[in-house]
Amino acid sequence: MTAPAPAATVVPPLDDEIEGIADDLTGIHPGVDLIRDGLLTLVQSGLTRGQTLTVLATLGGSEGADVVSLLAAVIARLANPDANPGLAGPGGLSAGDGDNARRIGEAIVTDVAYSWPRDLVGDAIAHIDPYAPAPYPADTHHDVAKGGETR
Repeated sequence: MTAPAPAATVVPPLDDEIEGIADDLTGIHPGVDLIRDGLLTLVQSGLTRGQTLTVLATLGGSEGADVVSLLAAVIARLANPDANPGLAGPGGLSAGDGDNARRIGEAIVTDVAYSWPRDLVGDAIAHIDPYAPAPYPADTHHDVAKGGETR
């Protein structure tokens, strides 16, 4: 006798916020469409507990090795006239505007590295897998699930 097949995971429909943002991003550029489609695939695919842990860490919980870090680096590159030919040369930015755009793009990378709330992603991971190592010192813990504040 064989064991019964596991019940299929039922994923609830997208909420209005995700659906609205996804709709707003449609058709801007094929690359943006791929990013949007990938993120929608994640939220609609019925991830296992283990997959959820990995995806959360990969999206925004591993400084320098997550999607948020990659996004910041891409923004910096696109804002840099030396790396983005569309901003240089005839019809491009003036030297001053190019320098400012480059500087601001670089600041985004630094800002994300120091201000993205990876500890909150870590909190979510810790609630999903209480045996996962805490990604933050105990004295700076945010216990959002219990309505706590930063200590």
